[in-house]
Amino acid sequence: MSFSDLFDNEFKNRNKGQFSAIVRVALSDGELTVEEKEFLDKLAIKLEISAAEYEEILENPTKYPINPPVLHTQRLERLYDLGRMVYADHILGPKQKQILVRFALALGFTPSNVNYIVDKTLSLLILNVDLDTFIYEIQHMNK
Repeated sequence: MSFSDLFDNEFKNRNKGQFSAIVRVALSDGELTVEEKEFLDKLAIKLEISAAEYEEILENPTKYPINPPVLHTQRLERLYDLGRMVYADHILGPKQKQILVRFALALGFTPSNVNYIVDKTLSLLILNVDLDTFIYEIQHMNK
Protein backbone atom coordinates (compact mmCIF):
# COMPACT_ATOMS: atom_id res chain seq x y z
CA MET A 1 0.00 0.00 0.00
CA SER A 2 1.37 3.36 -0.99
CA PHE A 3 1.50 6.40 1.25
CA SER A 4 -1.21 8.12 -0.79
CA ASP A 5 -3.49 5.06 -0.42
CA LEU A 6 -3.01 5.23 3.33
CA PHE A 7 -3.95 8.92 3.33
CA ASP A 8 -6.99 8.25 1.11
CA ASN A 9 -8.19 5.43 3.39
CA GLU A 10 -7.81 7.58 6.50
CA PHE A 11 -9.69 10.44 4.81
CA LYS A 12 -12.50 8.10 3.73
CA ASN A 13 -12.73 6.52 7.18
CA ARG A 14 -12.89 9.94 8.81
CA ASN A 15 -15.69 10.93 6.44
CA LYS A 16 -17.57 7.71 7.22
CA GLY A 17 -17.15 8.35 10.94
CA GLN A 18 -18.34 11.94 10.57
CA PHE A 19 -21.31 10.88 8.45
CA SER A 20 -22.15 8.11 10.89
CA ALA A 21 -22.11 10.58 13.78
CA ILE A 22 -24.44 12.91 11.90
CA VAL A 23 -26.79 10.02 11.12
CA ARG A 24 -26.85 9.17 14.84
CA VAL A 25 -27.78 12.76 15.65
CA ALA A 26 -30.49 12.77 12.99
CA LEU A 27 -31.90 9.50 14.35
CA SER A 28 -31.58 10.49 18.01
CA ASP A 29 -35.24 11.45 18.27
CA GLY A 30 -36.31 8.09 16.85
CA GLU A 31 -37.25 9.21 13.37
CA LEU A 32 -35.69 10.55 10.23
CA THR A 33 -37.75 13.36 8.72
CA VAL A 34 -37.95 14.04 5.00
CA GLU A 35 -35.84 17.17 5.48
CA GLU A 36 -33.19 15.29 7.43
CA LYS A 37 -33.11 12.54 4.78
CA GLU A 38 -32.61 15.12 2.03
CA PHE A 39 -29.83 16.73 4.06
CA LEU A 40 -28.15 13.34 4.59
CA ASP A 41 -28.44 12.58 0.85
CA LYS A 42 -26.57 15.79 -0.02
CA LEU A 43 -24.07 15.35 2.79
CA ALA A 44 -23.24 11.82 1.63
CA ILE A 45 -22.34 13.18 -1.79
CA LYS A 46 -20.14 15.92 -0.31
CA LEU A 47 -18.36 13.43 1.97
CA GLU A 48 -17.93 10.93 -0.90
CA ILE A 49 -20.01 8.25 0.80
CA SER A 50 -21.01 5.57 -1.72
CA ALA A 51 -24.61 4.39 -2.01
CA ALA A 52 -23.70 1.05 -0.40
CA GLU A 53 -21.87 2.78 2.47
CA TYR A 54 -24.81 5.16 2.89
CA GLU A 55 -27.30 2.32 3.28
CA GLU A 56 -24.93 0.43 5.59
CA ILE A 57 -24.52 3.48 7.84
CA LEU A 58 -28.28 4.17 7.90
CA GLU A 59 -28.89 0.57 8.96
CA ASN A 60 -26.15 0.59 11.60
CA PRO A 61 -24.81 4.07 12.37
CA THR A 62 -22.70 2.74 15.26
CA LYS A 63 -20.53 0.63 12.94
CA TYR A 64 -18.02 3.43 12.39
CA PRO A 65 -16.30 5.06 15.34
CA ILE A 66 -16.97 8.67 16.11
CA ASN A 67 -13.76 10.64 15.90
CA PRO A 68 -14.72 13.81 17.70
CA PRO A 69 -12.32 16.66 17.16
CA VAL A 70 -10.05 17.15 20.16
CA LEU A 71 -8.92 20.68 19.44
CA HIS A 72 -11.36 23.58 19.70
CA THR A 73 -10.24 24.85 16.30
CA GLN A 74 -11.06 21.48 14.72
CA ARG A 75 -14.54 21.58 16.27
CA LEU A 76 -15.02 25.05 14.83
CA GLU A 77 -13.89 23.84 11.40
CA ARG A 78 -16.43 21.01 11.48
CA LEU A 79 -19.13 23.34 12.77
CA TYR A 80 -18.34 25.70 9.90
CA ASP A 81 -18.58 22.87 7.35
CA LEU A 82 -21.79 21.48 8.83
CA GLY A 83 -23.27 24.94 9.21
CA ARG A 84 -22.57 25.75 5.59
CA MET A 85 -24.22 22.50 4.51
CA VAL A 86 -27.26 23.09 6.71
CA TYR A 87 -27.57 26.71 5.62
CA ALA A 88 -26.62 26.40 1.94
CA ASP A 89 -29.66 24.72 0.45
CA HIS A 90 -32.18 25.62 3.13
CA ILE A 91 -33.32 21.99 2.95
CA LEU A 92 -34.07 21.90 6.63
CA GLY A 93 -36.02 25.14 6.55
CA PRO A 94 -37.09 26.19 10.03
CA LYS A 95 -35.30 23.17 11.49
CA GLN A 96 -31.87 24.58 10.53
CA LYS A 97 -31.13 25.91 13.96
CA GLN A 98 -32.54 22.89 15.77
CA ILE A 99 -30.44 20.37 13.87
CA LEU A 100 -27.34 22.58 13.97
CA VAL A 101 -27.70 22.74 17.77
CA ARG A 102 -27.79 18.93 17.86
CA PHE A 103 -24.70 18.73 15.63
CA ALA A 104 -22.86 21.29 17.76
CA LEU A 105 -23.62 19.31 20.92
CA ALA A 106 -22.35 16.16 19.20
CA LEU A 107 -19.16 18.02 18.32
CA GLY A 108 -18.59 18.74 22.00
CA PHE A 109 -19.91 22.27 22.47
CA THR A 110 -21.52 22.72 25.86
CA PRO A 111 -25.28 23.03 26.40
CA SER A 112 -24.73 26.28 28.31
CA ASN A 113 -23.53 28.18 25.24
CA VAL A 114 -24.55 26.07 22.25
CA ASN A 115 -27.52 28.26 21.29
CA TYR A 116 -25.34 31.36 21.32
CA ILE A 117 -22.67 29.63 19.21
CA VAL A 118 -25.24 28.38 16.70
CA ASP A 119 -26.88 31.81 16.44
CA LYS A 120 -23.46 33.35 15.82
CA THR A 121 -22.65 30.60 13.30
CA LEU A 122 -25.82 31.25 11.32
CA SER A 123 -25.29 35.02 11.37
CA LEU A 124 -21.73 34.58 10.07
CA LEU A 125 -22.93 32.21 7.35
CA ILE A 126 -25.50 34.79 6.23
CA LEU A 127 -22.54 37.14 5.79
CA ASN A 128 -20.76 34.42 3.76
CA VAL A 129 -17.53 34.65 5.77
CA ASP A 130 -14.57 32.41 5.04
CA LEU A 131 -13.28 29.78 7.48
CA ASP A 132 -10.55 31.96 8.99
CA THR A 133 -12.97 34.80 9.67
CA PHE A 134 -15.50 32.35 11.10
CA ILE A 135 -12.97 30.87 13.54
CA TYR A 136 -11.73 34.31 14.58
CA GLU A 137 -15.25 35.65 15.15
CA ILE A 138 -16.40 32.63 17.16
CA GLN A 139 -13.24 32.59 19.27
CA HIS A 140 -13.57 36.30 20.02
CA MET A 141 -17.33 36.62 20.37
CA ASN A 142 -17.23 37.09 24.15
CA LYS A 143 -14.28 39.46 24.22
